[in-house]
Amino acid sequence: MTILSGTLVSSACKQSSKFSCNQFFSKYSRRPTLAVILVGEDGASQTYVKNKQKACNDVGIEHKDFFLPSITSEEELLKIIDSLNNDDNVDGILVQLPLPKQIDENKVINAIDPKKDVDGFHPQNIGKLLLGQPTMVACTPQGVLELLDYYDISAEGKNVCIVGRSNIVGKPLAALLMQKDRNATVTVCNSKTTNLKEHTKNADILISCVGKVGFITSDMVKDNAVVIDVGITRVKDETKKSGFSVKGDVDFDSVKDKCFAITPVPGGVGPMTIIMLMQNTIKAAFLREEEKA
Repeated sequence: MTILSGTLVSSACKQSSKFSCNQFFSKYSRRPTLAVILVGEDGASQTYVKNKQKACNDVGIEHKDFFLPSITSEEELLKIIDSLNNDDNVDGILVQLPLPKQIDENKVINAIDPKKDVDGFHPQNIGKLLLGQPTMVACTPQGVLELLDYYDISAEGKNVCIVGRSNIVGKPLAALLMQKDRNATVTVCNSKTTNLKEHTKNADILISCVGKVGFITSDMVKDNAVVIDVGITRVKDETKKSGFSVKGDVDFDSVKDKCFAITPVPGGVGPMTIIMLMQNTIKAAFLREEEKA
């Protein structure tokens, strides 16, 4: 059984990202710049933003941070996004989700300039992804593929089962795996899927992104399958200094002995998501400068 370490792979990706950042600086005399917007005081979101800020610092990306109170109106947020869209020194815009209930997430995503949409959530970028055209790709799906590539795990001709159909992970990941360069046979399951176990046990590669701790158990996994756990759920843990620990969708201890390979939580897909955000920001910066030429 192989542990698919996102910590290891993201470290390797970080070095290449540093190199690309330095190339950009040498050519354009500025650093790629990411604008990060956080609305509210959600603890998990604050942690994610801090991790993204640290990654920016490590790689050499400038970041502009906007920490807004939870009472921020949709109009106020949209004005900030419009300003960033028109700021020639900003290459990428990230709005940390989820947003407070008074703000329509779809309106916010649609308001971001697709060329600065480093999260890869804009409908224009999703549409290009479905058509197999070059575009900004959502960070978590991109990170999953990078992880598989690093460990030389091919999806070609394999049965891949994705449990979870979110716009952020499940749907774009399915689209990526169906492209001609991957050639996977993909099944996407959801909360209404009957006989879920029949689908998961048929999977050569099983990917879970439902956000339910311990949802995938050993009886749902095929022998020698590759298991990718995208789930990240914070649970109370008094033994930790932070007061919480992070758990995945997969019951790791019961599943690991059946697998050919498996991702841990933490240290699996999470670090990959962050480094893919860095790569998307650098990519956006280069594309914007090349358009000016």
